[in-house]
Amino acid sequence: MTAIKHPIAEKLLGASYENMDARTKKVARHITERKHISTAPSQAIDSHINTGQRAADAVAKFGGSWAFIGLFAVTLVCWVVLNSVILANYNKSFDPYPYILLNLFLSMLASIQAPIILMSQNRQAEKDRLNAEHDYEVNLKAELEIMLLHEKVDLLREGQWSELMAIQKEQLRLIGVLIEKNQAKLTS
Repeated sequence: MTAIKHPIAEKLLGASYENMDARTKKVARHITERKHISTAPSQAIDSHINTGQRAADAVAKFGGSWAFIGLFAVTLVCWVVLNSVILANYNKSFDPYPYILLNLFLSMLASIQAPIILMSQNRQAEKDRLNAEHDYEVNLKAELEIMLLHEKVDLLREGQWSELMAIQKEQLRLIGVLIEKNQAKLTS
């Protein structure tokens, strides 16, 4: 198997292609082939999610909102007031104080809601990891492209400097010729 050569990237990174990690190799290929590397990785992830993942995201979004907190507070207050009114009027209620049935429902809600929120957070962490990897690749490519531009500017400057030196030598030669002609006229 022949080794793939990416001389520009190898020169800029200071390592052979075989010794680079997968992301750096990807950047090296993109630089050598002059291709864009920017994409939107979160859109690709979101297009491949299933119904359960969408539901987990929706539950996590609603569970972490003020609407949920407000609805939850209203439900608790209604539960307590309803049980207190029934207890006061009929000396009996469906969930007397200390509201053991309410406590059971809250525990069941928490036991179901917590893993769903964790699933959503795990998906978000995966999206964040992929975005960070992509940002690294884009930043590395930008850094290498800037290095290439610096190299090109340096080459242009060196070329212009050489041309200026050649022009200056020619000007000095012409001044020398003029001085010799002027001295010849003065002596004759």
